[in-house]
Amino acid sequence: EFTVMATGKSSPVIDWLRALAGHEHETCGGPGVGAIGMCFTGGFALAMATHPSLLAPVLSQPSLPMVTPFTKQNARNIDISAEELAVVKGRCAAEGLTVLGMRFKSDSFVPSGRFDFLRAQLGEAFVAIELDDKDANPDSPMKPHSVVTEHLIDEEGQPTRAALDEVLNLFRKRLLSPAS
Repeated sequence: EFTVMATGKSSPVIDWLRALAGHEHETCGGPGVGAIGMCFTGGFALAMATHPSLLAPVLSQPSLPMVTPFTKQNARNIDISAEELAVVKGRCAAEGLTVLGMRFKSDSFVPSGRFDFLRAQLGEAFVAIELDDKDANPDSPMKPHSVVTEHLIDEEGQPTRAALDEVLNLFRKRLLSPAS
């Protein structure tokens, strides 16, 4: 896992998560499954999207690979291999797969270059929600980072609540059967 933090490749646990997604889809039925990755696991949902059952990948504050003074190139990268990214790009083009990403603009763990990279790779299939610090829950002792958990203001009209609603809308659109 420490190698993954620095290299921009998928974590070894991704194979297990893909198998879990496939198993749960087979067990529960429906169109497919969704996944939301947060912080260190933020990019997991993207790598999981190589599996045909994953229909709604959400990347919330994807912080890997880490960016340090020695790894500045990681700012325009995410923890997925080139081969896996090619599969996801193909699914976006052929199946209309949408990848939702969320971050606070000032979050140094999720540099803007990472979302620029995803826009360049996935085009319109990548939907970015980028929030200002003023949108974060002011009661949190942490700097703005966790869009739909720690820094969520769960009130109508709040930008973080609107971001959560976008996640739920993506899940409803992609995962509910037409009769649901």
